[in-house]
Amino acid sequence: MTEPVRLSKRMSELGLCSRREADEWIEKGWIRVDGKVVDVLGTKVLPDQRISVERQAAAEQSKRVTILINKPMGFVSGQAEDGYKPAVALVEAATRWDQDQVDTQFHPTQLRSLVPAGRLDIDSVGLLVLTQDGRIAKHLIGEDSSVDKEYLVRVQYSKPGKLPDSDLKRLNHGLSLDGKALKQAKVVWQNEDQLSFTLHEGKKRQIRRMCELVGLKVIGLKRVRIGRVKLGDLPTGQWRYLRPDEQF
Repeated sequence: MTEPVRLSKRMSELGLCSRREADEWIEKGWIRVDGKVVDVLGTKVLPDQRISVERQAAAEQSKRVTILINKPMGFVSGQAEDGYKPAVALVEAATRWDQDQVDTQFHPTQLRSLVPAGRLDIDSVGLLVLTQDGRIAKHLIGEDSSVDKEYLVRVQYSKPGKLPDSDLKRLNHGLSLDGKALKQAKVVWQNEDQLSFTLHEGKKRQIRRMCELVGLKVIGLKRVRIGRVKLGDLPTGQWRYLRPDEQF
């Protein structure tokens, strides 16, 4: 017999919402299991039980915003640290891109529960996603996420001559970090001092550490794409809403 699991965990597995959202909805009586309202946190369910969500939950979820920022250098992705401001501090009416195509009006309440869906180092720039939607966060940074990310990386070779083709192949597949083999990447030259990296994982300072292993020093790093969503012409330090027709 299959073991029962927590209702909030099962809802997250089904992609209905994040676990935190599930707990909120359960407490509000917005969740039914096999047609019966469940409002007790920690309730367990079997995989074949039918879970349904009341309209109020769907309406609340539809109001949640996802914001794309072109993060400048010197801002951290998440919580403020060591005197550096978090990227969410950039989100205000004055810094919204004037070419944003979404007709949503900005309101400071949208900053509540707005969390980064992925990291971007303090000395890296480019596309950063902040979201109130647990489904998007799980899709981008969950353990089973398959969303790829593309970076443009300016490098300097620390040895005479050019980076050997064998080391370029190792950047694509064959390196390990922290004792664990990295997933296959796509690394190609864009010009004589710039590489394009496409990754399917996001270990801390991964690209910089990969480059160090083959004698490359990173001079600049910019994330330009997450899945099917591109940074495009969004100016540095400005933000826009994710459009309804855009999907990662």
